[in-house]
Amino acid sequence: MALRPIDNALPTTPERPKKQAKVVVPIQKQSDYIVNDENKAPSAADATVEYILSENLEAIPNPESKIQSLIEGLESKDWIKVCESLNDVRRFALYHSTLLLPLLEKVVLVLVKAMKNPRSALCKTSIMASSDIFHAYGDKFLDSFSSDAFDQLLLQLLLKASQDKRFVCEEADKALNAMVGSMTPLPLLNKLRVYVSHANFRVRAKAAISISNCVSKMGLEGMKEYGLVELVQMSADLLKDRLPEAREAARSVVISIYEAFTESEEQKQEAWQSFCQSNLSPIHAQSMFKIIPSL
Repeated sequence: MALRPIDNALPTTPERPKKQAKVVVPIQKQSDYIVNDENKAPSAADATVEYILSENLEAIPNPESKIQSLIEGLESKDWIKVCESLNDVRRFALYHSTLLLPLLEKVVLVLVKAMKNPRSALCKTSIMASSDIFHAYGDKFLDSFSSDAFDQLLLQLLLKASQDKRFVCEEADKALNAMVGSMTPLPLLNKLRVYVSHANFRVRAKAAISISNCVSKMGLEGMKEYGLVELVQMSADLLKDRLPEAREAARSVVISIYEAFTESEEQKQEAWQSFCQSNLSPIHAQSMFKIIPSL
């Protein structure tokens, strides 16, 4: 017998349409300066910025009045105004360094911020300013403000010297050379040594080159004050580094140490071998011996 449909069965409830999820698009915070993509060609505005050589900078008329508005100009949202103020920083450093000294830490933090900016003109001008500051203050630079501010500046210079933009890279190399040339080697070595183990192999190479330049300025007593064994061990590690620039810098450090260490020794090779064998692993000691015959 056929079954009759049950009339009082519950009606089928149609499925309610699902609500569309709302997609919230985050609003990007505008940078302090309008910037370009680092991979794009420089804009026309970048091209209009004049890069003034240090020897062409002139003293500031009425500097006591101008210094009052310097920080305001450096903190401007207009990047061209910041570039102009950075050139004023250079002029103060070269001709009115005493007036700039109390503001130096604030200025350094502005330099760091500008170096991080992708706009090439702003970045390069800040690097040029750092060179002039190194020349103007020398060892006073390290004594004038917190160690953290200098560490930030040093890292940015190493990073900029390691990048692909040639005209920025070359300017950063000049700044690092100005730093090494104007400061006592020992405090700089203490700052630079952490970067020979940096994750970026190009940063390691640039740090190694600066370390080599520092060591070349030192005598044996200065090397001993830093730590002769530590210098040799650092060099041994760098001899295995990825970039030839780092390895060549390590060789230069080893040669500087060898010449200072054996200066008063009659049996130079024997004294050097004894020192290396006493302080290095056999493999590292052997790498030291291979460098010296090239002299």
